[in-house]
Amino acid sequence: MSERTITPRNRGFLFLDAHPAGCTRLVNDMWRSVAAGPAEALGEDAPVALVIGSSAGYGLAAAVTGLARVGIRGIGVSFEKAPTERRTGTAGWYRTAATAELAREAGREMLFLNGDAFSDGMKEQVADLIEQRFGRLDHLIYSVAAPRRTDPETGVTYASALKPIGGTARTRTLVFDEDGKPDVREVTTDPADEDEIAQTIAVMGGTDWERWVSHLAGRRLLADGFTTAALTYIGSPLTADIYRQGTIGAAKTHLEQTARALDARLGELCGGRAVTSVNGAAVTQSSTAIPGIALYTGLLRGVLGGRMVSPADQLSQLWDQLTGVRPLVTDDEGRVRLDTWELTAEVQAAVADRWRTATTDTITDLADLDWFRDSVRQLYGFSVPGIDYSAPVETDVPWPAG
Repeated sequence: MSERTITPRNRGFLFLDAHPAGCTRLVNDMWRSVAAGPAEALGEDAPVALVIGSSAGYGLAAAVTGLARVGIRGIGVSFEKAPTERRTGTAGWYRTAATAELAREAGREMLFLNGDAFSDGMKEQVADLIEQRFGRLDHLIYSVAAPRRTDPETGVTYASALKPIGGTARTRTLVFDEDGKPDVREVTTDPADEDEIAQTIAVMGGTDWERWVSHLAGRRLLADGFTTAALTYIGSPLTADIYRQGTIGAAKTHLEQTARALDARLGELCGGRAVTSVNGAAVTQSSTAIPGIALYTGLLRGVLGGRMVSPADQLSQLWDQLTGVRPLVTDDEGRVRLDTWELTAEVQAAVADRWRTATTDTITDLADLDWFRDSVRQLYGFSVPGIDYSAPVETDVPWPAG
């Protein structure tokens, strides 16, 4: 037993510890928010799914909604740190344990692997499990956000960069001081060079997704009608200089090109489909690291309030399309668009008005900062309603057994 009281300690948007009970409650709440789907299937007839990046953000939403709405069985892959004597486990460690317990209670056969999704060793381990336990794979969701990737063929490690392309970018961003007071600042980011662009594409583009599909296809594990979706984001013109038109955007363009190539290949191979799923804005551990995104998301919430569509609701829509409950509809670039609620002209105009007038003095009137602060803290299991943070909690939670 290693019970202790955990208080939040953070450096900006990064927290040093996670709260197991808070992480568990958030996963339970997400599960309860998901409506059971009309095409739910259980037992050996349930769809077999692989969710790569299943412990956080939209990948977590994909795993939870797939289990709760569709009744999937299969495998989730993530890369998390175990608890130690000095530190708690990462938030994703506890979220995975909670997801596995809910799956067990619901009678879903869902296995969770902890390791480097970029490695060929993990691909082989997953393929072996699919072959031994399930016999086929119906769906693959790819949702990996990582700062670096080691190419398993060459051993070269690539590092991504958050930079504009072609010129210096000046953008407004939101930070909080040590007392939690908001500060709106302008930050300047120098442009990326060609090597930084190439390295970001190598990390965040479609190369690893394609390797996963190729590996599983080579093992003859893809079911007839197999579908795969890589999760992505386009975002607002307000953040385009640093995001969609920057190094990350170059990687996202590569991801979309990969989707089109995979779609043609899978259509011939097994009557399958490959798409990118463009999701809307959300507070995630990866998005808070991008300059301007915190300010934009807080202002968006100020405009939309409860009309923002949660990751769970968006992924429910995606599962409906992947499983045939609804038609799989894509735009001209082969993308499923789950972000239309965010990018309407009316919403973007309202956010732009607030963006232009936002200062340190006015930001509390323009953005929903209470919601944003709570959302950031909840990424680590804090500020979760119903949790007694003064009570000791068990931190030595085991990884789910297979």
